Amino acid sequence: MSRIFSAIVCNLDTHILQASVPLFEMEKVEAIEWSFDSLFKVDTIPEWFTDLVKEFSDHNRLIGHGVYFSLFSGKWSPEQQNWLSQLRKLSGEFHFDHISEHFGFMTGSDFHKGAPLGIPFNKSTLAIGRDRLARIQEACNCPVGLENPAFSYSYEEVKKHGDFLNQLVESINGFIILDLHNLYCQCHNFDIDFEQMLACYPLERVREIHISGGSWEMAIEERLIRRDTHDDAVPETVFAYLKKALPRCPNLKFVVMEQLGTALDSVEKQQAFQQDFFQMDKMVKSFEENSNSIQTKHFLPLTALTLQSQPVEDLLLAAQQMQLSSILETAVNLDHARKMLISSNLNNSDWHIEQWQPHMLKTAIDIAQKWKDGF
Repeated sequence: MSRIFSAIVCNLDTHILQASVPLFEMEKVEAIEWSFDSLFKVDTIPEWFTDLVKEFSDHNRLIGHGVYFSLFSGKWSPEQQNWLSQLRKLSGEFHFDHISEHFGFMTGSDFHKGAPLGIPFNKSTLAIGRDRLARIQEACNCPVGLENPAFSYSYEEVKKHGDFLNQLVESINGFIILDLHNLYCQCHNFDIDFEQMLACYPLERVREIHISGGSWEMAIEERLIRRDTHDDAVPETVFAYLKKALPRCPNLKFVVMEQLGTALDSVEKQQAFQQDFFQMDKMVKSFEENSNSIQTKHFLPLTALTLQSQPVEDLLLAAQQMQLSSILETAVNLDHARKMLISSNLNNSDWHIEQWQPHMLKTAIDIAQKWKDGF
């Protein structure tokens, strides 16, 4: 029977590494997920960190997770080309069992600034997404996948996520990361039952599951919004989701726990992180002991990919994205944002701004204004 590996996000961050050392020493960590592009601007990577990554790479237990590619940007940028070049170089140095990216586009005119937000679901964004995924696959030559998003503007948008993800990755026979805290955000923010949400996703394509914590934020009218901020312990609800999801994902290979280093700045928080890992690992091992499922999908392209000479672009989409970024980053309040949206190119378009829920538009403003100068 194929194994499911318990993993952690492991980046060049003092607090993450301090929290993880006891887990490494006990040989509990079976794989690591590395946000490789967070180091693209680092001149020198410490030798000890390279050795750590290499150790997991040599045992086929290294997975890569991109943050900054901005998959659905309407206009192809030199930064995206450089990102692919860096990935190709890294893939020659390390063996990635798979590579994944976030869903959405980065707001802000500076490539490494802004926040990842949603897109309209139409033929244009589907073509752009498929083109970008093929380019990632060509650069890394391993399975490529996408993570389900945590943020949506409307209930109608939430219902389409799973099908749109499936249409995107099927072009490269790719996989999906099912982030359970992202689903927790969607379920709470739109009052959706978890089973109903799970049924919207092609679970046979799930190769990786994420669990993490987050935070609560007051939006409008005393409405609490769940945010995927990765800055707290894993909620029990998310562990309950994991128990339900494990038997529904027949090609699952990795279960990964995420937390930001900024949230692990004390011994107590680091110990809570370790306890969350132990709970996750126990659930995974218990499921494996009582399961006879065998992973059957290899998630590599079924036929040779042919890349177009020029990346697919949509300059109208690019202009709309820049308009939206500007609106979210400069709006003084919700009413101001609404007025600017109505007078923009997004009005009467596939963005369907008339369906956007006020509490989620307010949240988008908060996200964009918090991260407009970078993470």
